[in-house]
Amino acid sequence: MRFIHTSDIHLGKTYRTSAGEAERYEDFFRMLGSIVSDAICEQVDFVLIAGDLFHTGQILPRTFARTIETLQPLKDANIPCITVEGNHDWIHRRDSISWMEALSQMGYIHLLRPTRTDNGGYRFDQFDPETGMGGHIEINGLNIYGLGYIGAQAGVHVPRICEAVETKNNILLFHVGVWTFSPVEIGNMQPAESLPLADVFDYVALGHGHKPYVIETPDGRSYAFNPGSPERVNFGEEGYDKGYWLVTVADCKYATEFRRTAPRPMKSVSVSLDGAESVDQALNHLRDQLAEKLNGVGERPLIEMKVTGRVRFHPFELGRERLRSLVEELADPLHVEIKNHLSLVTGRGLEETERRNLEEIERDVLHELIGANSAWKGKEDELVSLATAIRDQVLKGDTEGEELFALLK
Repeated sequence: MRFIHTSDIHLGKTYRTSAGEAERYEDFFRMLGSIVSDAICEQVDFVLIAGDLFHTGQILPRTFARTIETLQPLKDANIPCITVEGNHDWIHRRDSISWMEALSQMGYIHLLRPTRTDNGGYRFDQFDPETGMGGHIEINGLNIYGLGYIGAQAGVHVPRICEAVETKNNILLFHVGVWTFSPVEIGNMQPAESLPLADVFDYVALGHGHKPYVIETPDGRSYAFNPGSPERVNFGEEGYDKGYWLVTVADCKYATEFRRTAPRPMKSVSVSLDGAESVDQALNHLRDQLAEKLNGVGERPLIEMKVTGRVRFHPFELGRERLRSLVEELADPLHVEIKNHLSLVTGRGLEETERRNLEEIERDVLHELIGANSAWKGKEDELVSLATAIRDQVLKGDTEGEELFALLK
């Protein structure tokens, strides 16, 4: 038997403030479509998606329609697509319709979700095609169990998960990271906490972290695999391999091959303008450095640029649009994100030198505005952090109201 294990597809993600919004939106559907084509070409028995099929739980109708269109060839080929929910797939609002449930009821995916018992344990009911629900599905002798995202305490749940499984030839689909391997900061468990899974499951199909990795038992047996995201989702991922696992099962042994994908080019660059006396001098220096750093970056890349250094002009004079125009001139990017971390030198002598960057100035202004209302006195730091966090999310251009609402809550 053979199957594909992928994860963190993030359908629906784009940059809503960018001219490249439509093309970036299509990147993720093209990537899923290429994996679907590979699955049909390789004649695999099933496809596993270990969570975060969508970028947000509340998706646009066109995203749902494009998902059906992309998965249709897999359904036509009678290749089951077995999924769990990741943290991005969650519906946070009460009584909301889950698009994952709808896809499962329509037969485009098989959504696995366990039932919790009264004593806090797990029960993996057999998947019911009529309702599109269940925690366990059997395909040609392989028993596939599914767990979505269960948060930062996932490691505590491992013994209960193992106790609920009584079959052999088992696969676990689990949206969780493992510390020291996963690059994300939340939703992880310790390697020692994950180790009991190796006694019950022959293959643990992980998701959540966008960097691929493999976890072994102390005796060297590989048992848990994370494919990462096949497309580059966030800046900082340009150094990760991108792809999915193609797995062959023979005589109860799992042979894995990492198949690389072709994501959109991405580049994060940092440029120092330390010592610049004027905006014109800074721009000339910036142009020279960027020409070298962006050479060979690829066609229509995603670029994040950070400018640093102590300068003799006010950082506001080198605004985002001016910096963005320079990057666009040199690299023709699909999308640009600017981080202006310049510091202002207000005195010439060492004792008189004061460094102020944009972030500090913004925080001071917000702190004063919030503190002017006596109802908020004592909470200035907390509310300033909240305001800047919301601002940062909105500037990225890919945040839904649901995520901003979660920050407020």
